[in-house]
Amino acid sequence: MSRGGSGGRQRVRTARGRSAQSTRWLERQLNDPYVRRAKADGYRSRAAYKLLELDERFGLLRGVTRVVDLGIAPGGWSQVVRRRAPKAAVVGIDLLPVDVIDGVTILQHDFLAEDAPALITEALGGAPDLVLSDMAANTVGHPQTDALRTMALVEAAAAFAAEVLRPGGAFVGKVFAGGADSALVAELKRGFATVKHAKPPASRKGSSEWYVIAQGRKAHDAS
Repeated sequence: MSRGGSGGRQRVRTARGRSAQSTRWLERQLNDPYVRRAKADGYRSRAAYKLLELDERFGLLRGVTRVVDLGIAPGGWSQVVRRRAPKAAVVGIDLLPVDVIDGVTILQHDFLAEDAPALITEALGGAPDLVLSDMAANTVGHPQTDALRTMALVEAAAAFAAEVLRPGGAFVGKVFAGGADSALVAELKRGFATVKHAKPPASRKGSSEWYVIAQGRKAHDAS
């Protein structure tokens, strides 16, 4: 399937039935140091290092007691939370089935459903102090459409966080094209003490993904 390239880089031969796109994806995976680290460290995805790096910068997991992982599949972010904050209650929710993670309550449910906030808060035993979202909308290959679909998703995640977070809590959401749009940033600034953008080193260089980090949920929305 593969052979060593120059400098130890793995090259993938195009196999019968495999598209050029999937061959490029496989080659990228084989040569991605974060993929190798994830396997060695027991994380389900390389995305775990994005949260680790964001936590190093913003102290997101310091002292947390209740955490929500929106779009938990495959579970790398919840694994990070369990290792960094082992005493915290963690609830993950996703439309997809997710393999069991020790110490994490997993709900196969739509976080946009009317009953989702109550289900999550009940499972946590109280209001969360951190809501995480590494979700991105499924792409259709049209950049403007893809950006709009993902922006709608992060706006929904931010609204969910604003509804369920305890005062002082934080929200982290994936955005694209350099950050959240001005309307979302303005809304977050009304509800949180600080709002910043960051691109962790684990985000692929060619990716347009960024993260919006809103910390210090205000006791009441100024709007």
